[in-house]
Amino acid sequence: MDSEFTQTQANGSVQVQPKPDNYLVWSILTTICCCLPFGIVAIVYSSKVNTLYNSQQYSAAVEAANNAKKWCLISLITGIAIDIIYFAIMFFTGAFATMCNM
Repeated sequence: MDSEFTQTQANGSVQVQPKPDNYLVWSILTTICCCLPFGIVAIVYSSKVNTLYNSQQYSAAVEAANNAKKWCLISLITGIAIDIIYFAIMFFTGAFATMCNM
């Protein structure tokens, strides 16, 4: 077994590392609601976590989980920034007021 995946205790028992969170739900939500390209990257990393963990590559699974979390945050921040810019442009050009008075 991979030494990173398991740890042998002093009494001889073997402790398996816990599976890291794969952030798949967050990846899907940020893809749908925020920013499609960055959300897809998050989904790809999220889908790697379970496969790497099951093949006893614990450090790679943790790295994939951290990357998935990072890309979820990038997608969320980008989506919010794009929304703010969009509504600011609509407000300052008067298009928002025209749309509301229909």
